[in-house]
Amino acid sequence: MSKSFELICGEDEISRLVQALPKSGIILLIGDLASGKTTLARAIVRAHGLDEHVSSPTFSIMQNYGQIYHYDIYNGGCEGILKNGLFENLFEEGLHLIEWADENLINLLKKYELDFCVVRITPHAQGRKYEVSYA
Repeated sequence: MSKSFELICGEDEISRLVQALPKSGIILLIGDLASGKTTLARAIVRAHGLDEHVSSPTFSIMQNYGQIYHYDIYNGGCEGILKNGLFENLFEEGLHLIEWADENLINLLKKYELDFCVVRITPHAQGRKYEVSYA
């Protein structure tokens, strides 16, 4: 990862993080259950001027909000994205938000030389700690 930064903030301050994130490409959202991955995805969608109901697409694997694609690979992992033919989507224009990304997906993105941003989310006394790094 070539560049990185860290930000600690509450949900009411999350717009500071969203402004610093890429407006297109691939963003991997990594964190434990209820760490705030979907909350961050919701804030990103709103920052793009979309008034969509954003929920975790755990069972549908992918939701589409205009040029924003929101994936949840909790159940199927990287294999689920491949099996459902969704990996090819990552080559398309737009913003791709992937919840529950893992090392297998990271290695696959590297293999195909796709640039991506990783946001690791962990609980913190003042809200959440967001560790952001770029490949």
